[in-house]
Amino acid sequence: MYDMNNYKIKHDAVILGIESSCDETACAIIKGRKILADCVISSAEEQALYGGVVPEIASRAHTDVVDEVVYRAMNEAGITPQDVDAVAVTYGAGLLGALLVGLSFAKSFAHAMNIPLIAVDHIRGHMAAAYLEDTELKPPFITLLASGGHTAILHTKSVLKAEVLGGTCDDAAGEAFDKVARVLGLPYPGGPSVQKLAEGGVNCIDFPSALVKHGDGLTFSYSGLKTAVINYMHGAEQRGQTVKKENVAASFQCAAIDPLVKKTVECALNLGVQTVTAGGGVVANDYLRKTLSDACLSAGITLVLPEKKHCTDNAAMIAAEGLNQYYAGNFSPLSVNAKASIPLNNNK
Repeated sequence: MYDMNNYKIKHDAVILGIESSCDETACAIIKGRKILADCVISSAEEQALYGGVVPEIASRAHTDVVDEVVYRAMNEAGITPQDVDAVAVTYGAGLLGALLVGLSFAKSFAHAMNIPLIAVDHIRGHMAAAYLEDTELKPPFITLLASGGHTAILHTKSVLKAEVLGGTCDDAAGEAFDKVARVLGLPYPGGPSVQKLAEGGVNCIDFPSALVKHGDGLTFSYSGLKTAVINYMHGAEQRGQTVKKENVAASFQCAAIDPLVKKTVECALNLGVQTVTAGGGVVANDYLRKTLSDACLSAGITLVLPEKKHCTDNAAMIAAEGLNQYYAGNFSPLSVNAKASIPLNNNK
């Protein structure tokens, strides 16, 4: 086994990243911040038959294809296992069974090749996706995090340290999108389905804003918004009224996203930070991307948005965060275990 204390950090290291926290089995390879390969095998179609992710099905799917997706990535990158300098893998947060598949494979690979293992926080991976979009990006910047499990605005002060400025006090934005999609009779995954439906509607229903109106003004709540949409639909059904679902979707989308955009830009202006980044599955939403882009342009702030495929779960972002941890020498023992949840303010 390599000596962690005497290991020499390499410039433009080749990092192999593995992601298996939910229903995507993914492997990506980067050299420095340049992507050499980015492969995904998804079980989303099978999960859609059940209206959401079934943990057991996800775990079995990962087990079936994890070796294949790694082989594909190395073949696409034109490298051999001997060319890899470190293995980065999601160890949390996510579905424990699914995480263990990727983590076990990564441990075996690292041990066999006698190279460092880097256990990556999935949420920090979402935040690191911006480094792939702009290879010259450097902190400080304000980060909008919007995913199925987390919603927050953070002040990224350094590559390793981020301060949470505000976030949701209950549900995450992505979870609300999924629940609203279900009540509207839309297929899984909910986020893209709501966005597509909203494109044919207008914001004409007075749903409560996701922004909590008291306190520091940086607290969000999606539970009330989600419940308001459900009550609106059930009330109309009980009264025998026909509802234009496109308007419901558009009105919900505005109530969910507008406050996030507004407060993200305000945070940047108040702190004198010139750059805003964003990460998480909800950041793939076209309405969010446009409104955030327009708001930053109007405020004279630089916006770095990852590609849509790097907003949803992927291994390139895990490799990107792995590179950050690699340069800091934050290697993990082979005894590291998977975690279903990790505090948002975890600064590894």
